[in-house]
Amino acid sequence: MYSYHEYLSINGAELFTFIMLPEKEGKFPTVVVRIPYVDDFFDMTDEEAVAKYSESTGFADNGFAYVIQHCRGCGKSSGDCIPYINEREDGLHLREWIRKQSFYNGQILLSGGSYLSSVHYTTAPFESDVVGAVLRVQDTERYNCNFRNGFYKSGLHGSWYVGMYKRKARKQKCFTAESYNLLPLRDFTKTVLGEPSADFDEILRHPDKNDDFWTTTRYGGADGHDALKDANIPILITTGFYDIYTGGIFDMWNNLSPETREKCAFMVHPYAHSGLKKDSPLEFPNGEFEEQFKGVEIKWMKAVLGKGEYPVERGKVTYYRLFDNKWATEDFKDGEKIKRIIIGEGEKTYTYNPFSPARFKGGLSCNFGGTAIQDAPNSRYDIISFYTDEFAEDTFVKGRMRAKLTVKSDCEDTCFYMRISITNELGDVGLRDDINSICNFNPNYVPGEYQEMDFVFDEHAFLIKKGQKLRIDISSSAFGLYVRHTNVKGLYCDIETAKVAHNTVVLDKSYLELCCEK
Repeated sequence: MYSYHEYLSINGAELFTFIMLPEKEGKFPTVVVRIPYVDDFFDMTDEEAVAKYSESTGFADNGFAYVIQHCRGCGKSSGDCIPYINEREDGLHLREWIRKQSFYNGQILLSGGSYLSSVHYTTAPFESDVVGAVLRVQDTERYNCNFRNGFYKSGLHGSWYVGMYKRKARKQKCFTAESYNLLPLRDFTKTVLGEPSADFDEILRHPDKNDDFWTTTRYGGADGHDALKDANIPILITTGFYDIYTGGIFDMWNNLSPETREKCAFMVHPYAHSGLKKDSPLEFPNGEFEEQFKGVEIKWMKAVLGKGEYPVERGKVTYYRLFDNKWATEDFKDGEKIKRIIIGEGEKTYTYNPFSPARFKGGLSCNFGGTAIQDAPNSRYDIISFYTDEFAEDTFVKGRMRAKLTVKSDCEDTCFYMRISITNELGDVGLRDDINSICNFNPNYVPGEYQEMDFVFDEHAFLIKKGQKLRIDISSSAFGLYVRHTNVKGLYCDIETAKVAHNTVVLDKSYLELCCEK
């Protein structure tokens, strides 16, 4: 193997770039990775950095040139890291540099997971020499990083952004999870980062997914919007059923043009963002990709070049059936048999105090933390818990569960949070959650009136065994995952006060729907 490094100059920054080749002479297909998570390289010499990367020979051993670049302001690259903002220009500049190198054979393949995928999305539409990709655990839509139904994801983007922002220049920030209780939240960056951050501040002002901000502006991710829809190259897309972007990645897959989808494949493991069982309280036999599909990334890239068979069927979803403990490959549609479960009888009222919001374990499919064994039911005055009857037969749930709550409140606006868990030998294991506000359904809500609210949970695939049951938790907060609702109507980031709400759920007019296999 032959490896070396360069510093590429662009817009005032010097970007550390490592190159590994199969041999000193020749032209090769080139795998490109751009990475920000390289804090351990801060104090390394160039020689130490090259030596560390030279230990990873997988791509070079298989005939690829391998190019890794530290993102702007990260690792050994200079400049300031402002998440997403410079990635398009920096990524395109790197590919243009590769085209001028003697090892370039006219074929570029993109690789990355999470933010390492998003840096490639920002460079779409891809040039004709980008012939394939493996892009993992992040979708193309920036809204999904930040919000769910208008609720800021403090347990996903919130803490992550603070850590990323100028990560070399400002290593210490005035931040704890409670920083997101600041009112008004528009002052967050000035307080926590010590200076305004224009992209973050502007994102807070656009909680509506249908706002043009998300498709027309750089801050809103317009440079990556629908990046794969018409890519028309073989792309392996992956997520996990407890990933932080599960729903968005399913949406991205379903939104691919037919011509693109037939070239691509979608794989879903049973774990969280890392895809590793060590990060989960549950262990599923052969659940990690490398256990069932060893070397899947390199096999995919070699197949793109016509050097072997694709490791999974293209045009299909290959996914793990949780608690059924096996893999399946199909189109993955919602189960056709609908099972409706009425939540309870009568009405239940509780007090929601935004100065002391409820907490839940595990971020499930919207925030970091994956699944977790839940606290005891009704663990607080503002959490109401219900168990379904035991299931009379094995039931496989596939797709999106849905729910409807009939509610009322003594405030002009408030929110309701739902969490679904399965009860098994380990306890109550978190499956899915959703959160929404009354004003999303009725902007002119009058306190005391009854209001129906719909909840839609991200795709899942799990077996409920005979004799098991589900647990339903209803509250009005999930602190640490979503910014608390203040019970005050208006744009959240501008709200300067909060008040207590008394919220009611009409149990016999509220239900959970499961989409089950026939």
